Amino acid sequence: MRNDAPGQALLTRWRRLSAFPLGGWLFSKLLGWRVPYSGSVSPRVLALAPGHARVRIVERRALRQHLGSVHAIALMNVAEMASGLAMLSALPGGMRGIVTKIGIEYFKKGRGVLVAESSFTVPSDLPPGEYDFLSEVTDASGELVARATVTWKLGPVTA
Repeated sequence: MRNDAPGQALLTRWRRLSAFPLGGWLFSKLLGWRVPYSGSVSPRVLALAPGHARVRIVERRALRQHLGSVHAIALMNVAEMASGLAMLSALPGGMRGIVTKIGIEYFKKGRGVLVAESSFTVPSDLPPGEYDFLSEVTDASGELVARATVTWKLGPVTA
């Protein structure tokens, strides 16, 4: 990815790959390779546009805790990824972000197919600073499983 506009490089790759059969799957695998910890939950990017991302995970044994549902940190992981993809894809060139805080509320056990979604508008004249972005995780029936507030410190790309 280009260092001066990481979000735009990400968006360009998504647009190129997602146009092909299995392109979204390949993009997700490459993203998981580039960001190994986030890749540990086997996320699948379903949608990516400036300021918007939808990312899916599927319950499996490796993601479960002792109560038989998806572990809270796996839910946080996918929520953070959705907020990051949405935020990065909307940033103007020369800007980047890093997470400084995450808060999350859990409303019900996460089971089956879970989708994290983040949507917001990032103004092109956004000054450097810390900003909160919401990400919601829902289950296959559309019920809210968790809501995360992810604080990103946005600033200029440095060498």
